Amino acid sequence: MTTDAQPTPAPPATPAPGPSREGVADALELLGLVAQLEHTAFVRLAADSAIAPTVEQRLALSRFAAAAVERRDRVIARIEELGADAATTLQPFDDVLDEFDARTPPSSWWERLLKAYVGYGVADDFCRLAAQGLDERSRAVVLDVLDDASHAELAVAELDAAGAQDDALSSRLALWGRRLVGEALSVVQRLVAQRPGLARLARAGAEPEAAAADQTVATDVQASTNVPTKVFGELTAQHTRRMGRLGLTP
Repeated sequence: MTTDAQPTPAPPATPAPGPSREGVADALELLGLVAQLEHTAFVRLAADSAIAPTVEQRLALSRFAAAAVERRDRVIARIEELGADAATTLQPFDDVLDEFDARTPPSSWWERLLKAYVGYGVADDFCRLAAQGLDERSRAVVLDVLDDASHAELAVAELDAAGAQDDALSSRLALWGRRLVGEALSVVQRLVAQRPGLARLARAGAEPEAAAADQTVATDVQASTNVPTKVFGELTAQHTRRMGRLGLTP
């Protein structure tokens, strides 16, 4: 007498591994930085909306400010998913742009627009690059938050129109852009020197194969000094593309 063979039950699905303890700590560093940058963007955009030359610009900038709060809160939600306190995670970056702002006070509305587009854009580019070293969920949150280019499009349109009518203004803005990128890259250099987690993520983002294979980095100091020049080369290339959109010499 024969019996029907019973199908072998499929083994339970293995859940995708989460980030390691060190990976979580590094992710929280970058998430804290991104959330603080979005909060700073809210403050800056709200201030810009109060002094913009036209009503249309004031309305647009106030909407951008509100959007920055929403983006910040999305990052904070991920911070809390990882079991961390939002205020504690953001606090180390509370003054991250203070020196940059002190050294680059704009003298006109056009310089203010270019600073937002070029200067703060360098920090966003660094975060995009470092996000490549994050766990999948954190990376998706960071890249989605940084994908909003609406304020950049306003700045490009306004600056392009102004520069097309004033060659002297274009020349001044080209010089201003060079100053901005130098100061912004100094901010990035300080971050990777002072925050080993950001240094590791930047290395993983710029050279993922080398970062995965490198087993020689034994200390945080070594990690921070091993950030490749490729990181700064990529940030400079992004700056050149931004200036090119405006027809300005980088």
